[in-house]
This record gives sequence, C-alpha cells and structure tokens, in this order.
Amino acid sequence: MMYQATENRYESMPYKRCGNSGLHLPAVSLGLWHNFGGVDQFENGRAIIHRAFDLGITHFDLANNYGPPPGSAEENFGKLLATDLAAYRDELVISTKAGYTMWPGPYGDWGSRKYLLASLDQSLKRMGIDYVDIFYSHRRDPETPMEETLGAVASAVKQGKALYAGISNYNAEDTRTACQILREMGCPLLIHQPKYSMFVREPEAGLLDVLGEEGVGCIPFSPLAQGMLTDRYLGGIPAESRAAKSHGFLQKSDLTEQRLGQISRLNELAAGRGQSLAQMALAWVLRDARITTVLIGASSVEQLEQNIACLEKRDFSDDQLAAIEEVLA
Repeated sequence: MMYQATENRYESMPYKRCGNSGLHLPAVSLGLWHNFGGVDQFENGRAIIHRAFDLGITHFDLANNYGPPPGSAEENFGKLLATDLAAYRDELVISTKAGYTMWPGPYGDWGSRKYLLASLDQSLKRMGIDYVDIFYSHRRDPETPMEETLGAVASAVKQGKALYAGISNYNAEDTRTACQILREMGCPLLIHQPKYSMFVREPEAGLLDVLGEEGVGCIPFSPLAQGMLTDRYLGGIPAESRAAKSHGFLQKSDLTEQRLGQISRLNELAAGRGQSLAQMALAWVLRDARITTVLIGASSVEQLEQNIACLEKRDFSDDQLAAIEEVLA
C-alpha cells in the first residue's frame, strides 16, 4: 500500500530558525547513524521514517559512511525516497557528510577537495537525488588547509549539489575560523553538529558561545550518550543493545560502576518530573536557546514516539537543574 503522510503532521512539532538563516528545523531530527544500514531490517527502518515524518520530523541526517556497510544507510534512504517519499521531497531537509574513512587509498578520507566532492557525488547517486539540503565537513582535517576543505563545501553549494554548508566535530576556535572563511566565500555556515549530552559537556567550554555570537545553528548528536542516558542498562546489558553489538559505538567498559550510579540517580530525577530518563536528557539538551534541534536515533517506532514525547516537558526549575548538576559532578 502506498505511503501517504498524515494531514496533521505539522500541528504538534515545534520548528525553530537555524541560527540567522531562513531555514526552520524541527525540535527533534532523526539520525540514520544506527539501525538503517545493510545489516538492519529494511522494513523496520521504513516504519520508523514513516512515523517520524507523520510526527513532524522533516530533517533526516545521514553521512557517507553510515551503515554498516558504509553507504548502505544512504542506499536504503534512497529506496524510501524513490518509493515512499518522492512526493514530499520539498518538505524534507536531507543532510549528508564526508570526512571519515569511506574507501581505500589517500583520497577516501579526511578533508581534501578531491575526497569531499567525490564523496558528495557518490552520496547523491546512492540516494537518487540532485542535491542535499545540508552538506557537512564531518571532521576537521589537521593536515589540509581549512580553506580547501570548506572551499569544497562552498563549491558544492554554488554548484547546486547542496543548499547549505555545515561542519561537525570542529572545536570552538576552528569553528570561529570556519565561519569567517565561509562568510568570505559567500556561503555562510548554517549549522554545527557537535557531540553533546549530560555526559559530554565540551561544547559548553566555548563552542556554544561561538555559535551564538556567529548566528550558527546547533544540532547535537549522541544526546543520550549512545544509549547510556536511558533506563536500558540499569538491569545489565541487554542482548540487542549497542553495548552488546560488535559494530556499536558503546563499549561495555563505558558502563562503569560510577556511571551506572549516575544513571540510576538521574533516572530517579526524571521519574520525579514525570518523564523517562531519555526524555529528560533530550529536554535538558534543548533547554539552551543556542540549540536549534536535537538529533535522535531510533531502533523502533515505539522508541521514536517515546523520545519525541520529550517535547511535552521541556522546562526545568532551578532546583531540578541543580540536582542534575550535583549528580553529574
């Protein structure tokens, strides 16, 4: 049966302007880093994406190497675009990135112009589209001049293969430099994607200030710290969890006794707010006015729905924030 999006899909999702741009993004965006690759069930991914769009998520975030195997998440998303979402292309914000290892040899990694533009062409082919809405430099290449890396991103925009420029995993100082370089190229930086959560606070040490001053949007990834900021590991390591998977990004060694103690105490604070720990952790990231949207993953429709419900209780009292800081300290 042909997919048809619900008519009321824009009624409950808040949208926010991304930095100083004219682009509005949903408060929650869906990342296809996990659960949408060739090793995963295609129909499950399809159901999650359908439900996400029905709930007002318009932004779908990919990268060239998402899978596994690398490229397979873009291929699967391309199949869905062709069969289910083609009629809605102008309602979608699709992003992809290049910067991590994608193919062997010296031109399949990091930040050269040759790699970035070749990678984008491959990504567009895999997804079967003419352009992405956002193209990111996935990480700073210390051995390539930033002018070359960002010049390639700006070229993609000027060629019409991307509408906006993004960077990910750049520190505060490099981000300010990137803003200046792209501005001089006539291609202002739209958005930055840093790792940020209750357990990863580095963006607070300057990066968020730079983004606020420069008028750049922010879309944190791993806001649940690879699933640690949930109730999933309170009773041990489930067989299907990221910590149990060989291709996951969470190690069993990350779940120390101290960390599990923090998770348990945060879980109690969330319960006192009438939320799950995951919902509180997402609301906590969104509390900062400099955050445009938060990037979630999902392994099921149910998990997606539960995470989006974070929007029902986004406000924190001073006492609640202080209690959270006490646990994290």
